[in-house]
Amino acid sequence: MEIIRTVKQISSLTSDARSKGKSVGLVPTMGALHAGHISLVERARAENDVVVVSVFVNPTQFNNPTDLATYPRTEEADCRLLEAAGVDYAFIPTVEEMYPEKDERIFDLGQVADVMEGPMRPGHFNGVAQVVSKLFYYTHPTRAYFGEKDFQQIAVIRRMVELERIDVEIVDCPIKRADDGLALSSRNVRLSETQRSVAAGIYKTLKESVKLRSGKTLGEVKQYVIDTINAMPEMEVEYYEIVHPLTMQPLKDWEDAGKLAPVGCITVYCGDVRLIDNIKYKD
Repeated sequence: MEIIRTVKQISSLTSDARSKGKSVGLVPTMGALHAGHISLVERARAENDVVVVSVFVNPTQFNNPTDLATYPRTEEADCRLLEAAGVDYAFIPTVEEMYPEKDERIFDLGQVADVMEGPMRPGHFNGVAQVVSKLFYYTHPTRAYFGEKDFQQIAVIRRMVELERIDVEIVDCPIKRADDGLALSSRNVRLSETQRSVAAGIYKTLKESVKLRSGKTLGEVKQYVIDTINAMPEMEVEYYEIVHPLTMQPLKDWEDAGKLAPVGCITVYCGDVRLIDNIKYKD
């Protein structure tokens, strides 16, 4: 595996690969890698000739300076994992390399960005669109891989790709979970041992709520999830919405999603650690 620090070099390597008819798979990450990231890498490795993983904590998507400052950075350990997973290029730029000048672009992301994370984290999705578009321009991917834990983010990226007319296939991959069901996240390392145990209740509650669909209204299921999790020590639900899987718009009734499965999207504070998860309400 080769570690690449500059836009010029990664662009040259990947454009050369594409010119030779090779496919390029990109896995964008912010580092602090875990098994969830590696599952994306393995999918990319299986489906492409060349695999690039970017490791970059993007400042423009953080609306909370404390969250940016405390975000874990583990480059050495990340590189060991990536090399073991068969990555060709780890693209690890500095902020100055990615943003030699301020990115003033504002993306018209529409309704997929107007709900849930949108109002809770102003500017977050525009920052995501800025950095992911840059990564696409620099690495020329055939396919780019994203985990479904960030379910709304995938919809935002699809919208950005449509706006920018970028020729890339967006591949969404299943959530990777710990044995107790907690969605793997780089932020999990900030949980105390007690908090880590309690946090497993998020997915447990979501799974139970799926069983209630047949006999409860959508509003009743939402309230069950919120009340159950809020009753757990140190846990506070920031929002729980059951949404249309394409538009991200909150549903009022189960039938509003048509033939598609509604998706329950949740954000919970466990102490001061913000955790997200989601589940599909399949028949």
